[in-house]
Amino acid sequence: MKNIICVTSLALLSLSGCKTMQNTKSITKAEFPAFSTEAHRGGRGLMPENTIVAMRNAIDIGVTTLEMDTHITKDGQVVVTHDDYLSPSFMLTPEGKEIPKADAKKYPIYQMDYNLLKQFDLGSKFLAAFPEQKKIKTNIPLLADLIDEVQTYSKGKRQLFYNIETKCSAKGDGIVNPGPEQFVKLLMDVIQKKGITPYVVIQSFDKRTLQILHKKYPEVRTSFLVDNKNTVAENLADLGFNPFILSPAFKMVNEELVKQCHDRNVKVIPWTPNTKADIDNLKQLKVDGIISDYPNLLVN
Repeated sequence: MKNIICVTSLALLSLSGCKTMQNTKSITKAEFPAFSTEAHRGGRGLMPENTIVAMRNAIDIGVTTLEMDTHITKDGQVVVTHDDYLSPSFMLTPEGKEIPKADAKKYPIYQMDYNLLKQFDLGSKFLAAFPEQKKIKTNIPLLADLIDEVQTYSKGKRQLFYNIETKCSAKGDGIVNPGPEQFVKLLMDVIQKKGITPYVVIQSFDKRTLQILHKKYPEVRTSFLVDNKNTVAENLADLGFNPFILSPAFKMVNEELVKQCHDRNVKVIPWTPNTKADIDNLKQLKVDGIISDYPNLLVN
């Protein structure tokens, strides 16, 4: 009888192990777009950046991938926003007033609870850098809420990919961002809960977060953001492993950079060309995708 129980238990464990392996395999083999068209901050040339309305608009345009930035609030919420502080350039107070430039560092995201943060308006103020941007009163969303909205809005269409940046640095630890271990855990808790891991790329200039992901969440694709004069070999040596993507400033990209990445089985997805001429030139260089503030230029 004991032998039967042991055999049955081993069989169950074996099946369980197979399921785990299959799940991991399915995560790592989710098919990435042959050419990733990515709406930078949701397409901030057209809509208020990093907002749900921007993501919806990018979906309507027909991109394959939604690019966005994440920060952590004082109460441990993962929010979708780029700057360390609320920017006087495009943010308004809950009362609809401008933030004086002298107060540019008055509102650090990491020192604000989300209940306060969400009251600020980031979509109503005219932004000279992006004159075509539609003016819509909106706020900084929770990553969890944005994912829910995207998944619902795109239901019945192809599954969108998410390119999510961790906005953190060693000099910002404990000041404008948590340490990298905590940041990665909070971010991955949301991603895993929402069940979108197969469709996520985590990108960062902060190599620490990518190294943690590589070690603790090897099923997650990573992208190393760079803007420097280093060679491909030097950047990858600095990171310590070959990421899924090397994401350079677009001015860095030439035929040799693309070749060196492809020789290492690393994709090249540059940021942020915003003219048709620059986009066409990058396509001729055989990059694997493009991140642009004007996603409409990528799909036309």
